[in-house]
Amino acid sequence: MKYISRILLVICISLLGQNLSAQPPKRKKEAAAKKTVTVNVPMSERAKAQYPVTATPGEVVWKRDVYRTLDLKKEKNASLYYPVEPQGENMNLFTYIFKLVVAGDIPAYMYNLDGNESFVAENRVSPKEMLDDYGIYYEEKNGTLMVDQSDIPSGLVLSYYIKESNFFDQRTATYNRRVTAICPVLHKSGDFTTEVVKYPMFWLNFDEISPALNNQKVMSSSYNNVSTMTLNDYFMKNCYDGEIYKTVNLRNLSLNQYCKDDSAVKKEQKNIEKQLSDFRGNLWKVQMAAEGKDSTEVAASDSIADKKTEQAVKEEKTKRTTKKKSDAKASKKSTKSGGKSSGSPRVSVRRTRR
Repeated sequence: MKYISRILLVICISLLGQNLSAQPPKRKKEAAAKKTVTVNVPMSERAKAQYPVTATPGEVVWKRDVYRTLDLKKEKNASLYYPVEPQGENMNLFTYIFKLVVAGDIPAYMYNLDGNESFVAENRVSPKEMLDDYGIYYEEKNGTLMVDQSDIPSGLVLSYYIKESNFFDQRTATYNRRVTAICPVLHKSGDFTTEVVKYPMFWLNFDEISPALNNQKVMSSSYNNVSTMTLNDYFMKNCYDGEIYKTVNLRNLSLNQYCKDDSAVKKEQKNIEKQLSDFRGNLWKVQMAAEGKDSTEVAASDSIADKKTEQAVKEEKTKRTTKKKSDAKASKKSTKSGGKSSGSPRVSVRRTRR
């Protein structure tokens, strides 16, 4: 009986082994994945300090968005305009992004009437419609849009609108200033007038075009012609010079809409710039007041206090020495004056004994 039970046990084990060996590869992978344990090793404080992760403008506790206009006639913005006509691989910003938009490599978004940007699929601009709207000549071959180099209006794009986010990253305790959107502005005169009219063409999401901007370099100096940087670095390092024309506010009004005249606009621009600089400057003062003074500052203040104490002691010693000298001189003068006055007859009384 025992022999039969052993045989049955061996048969069951063999059948179970065959069942496991016949398991499908997909199920084997799933079983192996379940057995795999992922261990998340926390980053050390030293690693966090060496490789800080910069937050995006949407992940911070304080942020202020401003819109600026970049005049390409200014020296600091000339890198975005020249060369007007491509010279080999060198081309200006508009020529570069125009080719990418027409080829469909980067998305462009509609410029709304209120001037705000909205990076959603419904607002994406069709390259073909964009070319038709601005009267840019093109040819279409097998569904591909072809625009000749001479037909690209790079010389007429004389300014850009940019949206800039100023924010404080509490995780790394850093103040950041980042471009989040770019809009090329076409300057064209009307059909029946010589007055130049500005036509904002489309918005570009900077995060979406940033990888492409890394592939194009521009000249960064008029004094050193081999000094170059990528277009992405140009904006990330805030090398541009732009005037504020709007801020994100509750009423969604631009400066021209609530300022009476040009002088009021200039005053408001300076006021906004001062608010941003004051926030950045007072940020560290508030933090130091909340957390206490830095050890180096305490040491410096202590050394200043010690110097003041030493100076006070020296002054006190000097005063005492001067007073002693003056007292000594006064006593000598009184002695001399007493000796001179002894010329008067002295009266002495001698007592006689009885």
